[in-house]
Amino acid sequence: MLKNLLLTILLSLIFTLISGILVLPLLRKFKAGQTILNYVAEHREKNGTPTLGGLFFILPAVVVFYLVFGFSRRSSTVSLSIGLAYLIVGFIDDFIKIKLRKNEGLKAYQKIIFQLTIAVFSGVFCYINGITTLYLPFVKKTIEVGYLIIPFSSFIFLAITNGVNLTDGLDSLASGVSFFYLLFLVLIIYAENFILSSNYINQEESKGLILLSSCLMGGILGFLAFNVPKAKVFMGDTGSLSLGGFLGAISIFSSNSLFIPLLGIPFVISCLSVIIQVLYFKKTKGKRIFLMSPYHHHLQMKGYTETQISYFYSLLTCIMGLTLVIFYL
Repeated sequence: MLKNLLLTILLSLIFTLISGILVLPLLRKFKAGQTILNYVAEHREKNGTPTLGGLFFILPAVVVFYLVFGFSRRSSTVSLSIGLAYLIVGFIDDFIKIKLRKNEGLKAYQKIIFQLTIAVFSGVFCYINGITTLYLPFVKKTIEVGYLIIPFSSFIFLAITNGVNLTDGLDSLASGVSFFYLLFLVLIIYAENFILSSNYINQEESKGLILLSSCLMGGILGFLAFNVPKAKVFMGDTGSLSLGGFLGAISIFSSNSLFIPLLGIPFVISCLSVIIQVLYFKKTKGKRIFLMSPYHHHLQMKGYTETQISYFYSLLTCIMGLTLVIFYL
């Protein structure tokens, strides 16, 4: 098992590095640059930086998974479908931005319709396939939710995809957090199925989700070579929406929906800071709690560097991940 994990990470990493070296010049040639919002003064120098970076770390990860392991496991196959579906929508969104040279692509309602459709589909898939038992964090117990898995997982799915999308605002921020999220999720799934010997999820299905996670981890590592400050490329909505789809699907299909707000606490911070800012702004007719939302922009305006903020968010993910894993050992 460990050998396969390391193999998938290595292959995906190599494929992504090669893909990045080949694709990045093409993005520059076709001027596939990101248009930066004017009110983010600290980011003005990033205007025109190539986007669509999600293409050369998501697709290599999928290719590696297919070539090495095939699509013999149902949960990982559906996870792949969801991640790629989000990639297509993200690509359309990014393409519109590039074409029109502005920071607005698809309308908000168009994104929500798509996200809700996939979210409900994931919930129905869980119910039909008996994935209705949820692991409880910090204790070696579970809870059975039955048909409630449909609305519950739909809400969770919407939350994490938007959380990843909102967190993708600084160099290496969303990619770094997502790497450690997947790393600890793999350890949690392994502990649940091979240490606790739980039978809620077929072990072969669990292996498929673990191997898919390792492919994505390798892809993210390769992408970070191009995305650390100062970033040579952004993942764009192509990457962030797809990545959120993968994280949501793997978490939900492994019965770990309840771990998402804990292991993905940086995503929660991003979502809540935006919601709080908007509500407070409307209630007080123009006043703000944060200098800017999401919260990572507030920290940036306080004088923290992108590297410091990305490190803090990744460290926070690691601390929570270690805490969750310790309770399984």
